[in-house]
Amino acid sequence: MNSNITSRPTVTAMEGLMGVTLNALDHGFVRVVDYMGDDSAIVQAARVSYGKGTKSVNEDRGLIRYLMRKWHTTPFEMCEIKLHVKMPIFVARQWVRHRTASINEYSARYSILDKEFYFPSSEQVEAQSTTNKQGREGELPPELVRAWLEESVRLADDAYANYEQAADDKIARELARMGLPLNTYTQWYWKVDLHNLLHFLRLRADPHAQQEIREYADVILHTIVRQWVPLTYEAFRDYRLHAETFSSYEMELIRLLVREATRSWRGYANITEEDLRSTLGHVLDHVMHDHVVSDREKSELIDKLAKS
Repeated sequence: MNSNITSRPTVTAMEGLMGVTLNALDHGFVRVVDYMGDDSAIVQAARVSYGKGTKSVNEDRGLIRYLMRKWHTTPFEMCEIKLHVKMPIFVARQWVRHRTASINEYSARYSILDKEFYFPSSEQVEAQSTTNKQGREGELPPELVRAWLEESVRLADDAYANYEQAADDKIARELARMGLPLNTYTQWYWKVDLHNLLHFLRLRADPHAQQEIREYADVILHTIVRQWVPLTYEAFRDYRLHAETFSSYEMELIRLLVREATRSWRGYANITEEDLRSTLGHVLDHVMHDHVVSDREKSELIDKLAKS
């Protein structure tokens, strides 16, 4: 036996999540089937190029934040996760647009689908958005919403009755399924590396994503990823989920506003770059006192704002 073989590192919080049903929507769920790697695997991969192993937690945190900030993606690919997900078919069709994962879906050609359909609550039924062609906003008359939901339930029941009858009549399952609505629940195993998972979450946990898929994204992000890779979760939240990017002309405008504000604070018209950097440093110390921000991060931000 090779004595150099070691067991897979585990994350205590994730071990407690294995197989646990995390509910989503009315009948859906997310379960952790398996995972590989943790925050230390990310920093280990990042440091392998110059032969240094993991260091202190603070140094690991700084490196992960640097990798996230500078869009160095491959170290995050060292971690993988496999999830068992149950969701409505229309959610699955949005989900599968992220083509950087391995998927094995429940086969309705082989097995009979359960009689489970997703129906939104009346509060979630809104009008078509006038500003977003793929969104919803605005209230509808309660009687209209109630009638639509009742009709949707009736149609789903009728569709499933037709499906069951076709199965009893020995019609091939691959044909019998075709009359089922898109709110029928399906299931799959979904295996993805952490880099591509975070890309999925950046889009699907965004407030502009459809509410139904966003509910799954929130479960994965705030319950699973937060416990699996807490340092990466923090960096992702700061530099992706709650961050904004600026175009070149927007940065020019921001720099102009910063310079004008600095002139006003210091009381004279001409300000040197050294004065500007000094003032920015004092302002950032005041603004960021509640945030754990490294000197390097602060320096990078000053460079962005003070650049001529």
